[in-house]
Amino acid sequence: MVKVEKFVRFTTGEETFCGRLDGEKIIAMEGDIFGAYRENGRRFSLNEVRLLAPCRPSKAVCVGLNYSNHIKEMAEKVPEDPVIFIKPSTCVIGPNENIIYWPMVKRLDYEAELAVVIGREARNVEEEEAEEYIFGYTVGNDVTARDLQLKDGQWTRAKSFDTFLPLGPFIVRGIDVSDLRVQSYLNGELKQDGRTSQLIFSVPFLVSFISRVMTLLPGDVILTGTPEGVGPMQVGDIIEIRVEKLGSLVNRIVKPA
Repeated sequence: MVKVEKFVRFTTGEETFCGRLDGEKIIAMEGDIFGAYRENGRRFSLNEVRLLAPCRPSKAVCVGLNYSNHIKEMAEKVPEDPVIFIKPSTCVIGPNENIIYWPMVKRLDYEAELAVVIGREARNVEEEEAEEYIFGYTVGNDVTARDLQLKDGQWTRAKSFDTFLPLGPFIVRGIDVSDLRVQSYLNGELKQDGRTSQLIFSVPFLVSFISRVMTLLPGDVILTGTPEGVGPMQVGDIIEIRVEKLGSLVNRIVKPA
């Protein structure tokens, strides 16, 4: 039986560590969780630290139009190949950090997603070998300036603002993600409710396909698409993304400081 493990990044306010979650305790580590690491003997309670985004990707490769019901609500056609785009590393924030509603944006949407965390350099990977390149999985929110997406006719600006990629709270290893529930709650109200079994392109296929386009580096993430029910957020709203077995990712929408 495969052992399930949860990894976190966290700060004490003075130091930042990676760690392994053991119940309500975090066992701190030294080194690189994607390479060589060891436990350093220090333990912290979850309630005495602040969790950060669990990895620091060089890029996030996102897949659009990967749930048939979402394709219908967006009035799009089922793609022959995965539709991919990139969010820069500067988008990434962690649990309980604020999503900024930038002045340029007129409509700000949530998109609940399963995120795949790459564990080793991946280039031209066969689909049958894709699992060997996956470190684990986390929860993602592909925050989108929907008005700018429609205005531009391509997605870079709409997807790339600072704070537009919440990730967390953990990276979970040792689980089967082929049929997990993916949900979003806006101010406690259920908005999206899908399952990863509804993905048009599977996780192994996506890892293989993307690795034939660009090299995936350790810590990079693949966002696998969002189910139907995407919608707008307003300043003051609380958006919660839940993925079964992976936890809950909560963020607040705020004005720029």
